[in-house]
Amino acid sequence: MSKFYGRLFLLPGLFTLIAIIIFPLLFTIALSFSNWSVANAGFDWVGGRNWAAMAGNDRFWEAMFRLIPLAFLTVFIQYVLGLLAALVSWRGVASGRFFRVLWLIPMMTTPVVMSVVWKSIFNETTGPVNDIITGLGFGPVSWLSETLPAMVAIMMAEIWQWTPFMYLLLLAGLLSLPREPFLAAAIDGAGTFRTFFKVTLPMMAPVSIGAIIIRLIEASKIFDTVYAMTNGGPGSSTETPTYYIYLTALRNFDLANGGTLSVTYLITFIVLLTVIVQILTRISKPKGV
Repeated sequence: MSKFYGRLFLLPGLFTLIAIIIFPLLFTIALSFSNWSVANAGFDWVGGRNWAAMAGNDRFWEAMFRLIPLAFLTVFIQYVLGLLAALVSWRGVASGRFFRVLWLIPMMTTPVVMSVVWKSIFNETTGPVNDIITGLGFGPVSWLSETLPAMVAIMMAEIWQWTPFMYLLLLAGLLSLPREPFLAAAIDGAGTFRTFFKVTLPMMAPVSIGAIIIRLIEASKIFDTVYAMTNGGPGSSTETPTYYIYLTALRNFDLANGGTLSVTYLITFIVLLTVIVQILTRISKPKGV
């Protein structure tokens, strides 16, 4: 009887899971095989027509290939900066509550508000970044009207906001490390750098992999920053898959094609993240294991 009541208490969570994850996913998959849109309210099956159109959609695939280096480079920089900040706190330098809260402030900021602030910072005529560059004797940069500078501006905003997340996870991992390996390394005469690369970094591998994967998942969904800073411009050169899906489904009201793009995007990143996890696990595994 106790097992029955235990399973009974699981039902609210199960129904919630079905309502907010499983049903929308199944509905989106079904949507990709229909011609449903605002103009056509009927749910008529069209087979693989939407999938054929998606395969030839150059704008979508350009957004996908643009996102991969953007996400990977951004997360890599966040990891390096977050690890450095965590090491500083862990070693007792700027480890007080004030500094920890100060480092977490960017993560507490609403993404859209943060993006608007960064858009003002990178403003080509009144922004302080161009004022500093001009003061150093270099010409002003068209931060939001040229492709490469616009991508750099988006990356800077993402790095500033989400490096504290890396810092938080990595600091928790560092604080949980046992002291014995470090004492053994000190007895063996290992220096700071050797201790870091031979002891600290290998023991931090599980936490590091988890933090990187979580951030890659979030970085692959980047929308707010692009929407607020560039609107996908100039032209469509900073569009990400999520932003293009938003334009297709909610601006152009083509819900069927939007569903097809969403499912393709989901499958692609599940495969990519699975491969990344395998690679990171093999790299972090000690030799001989």
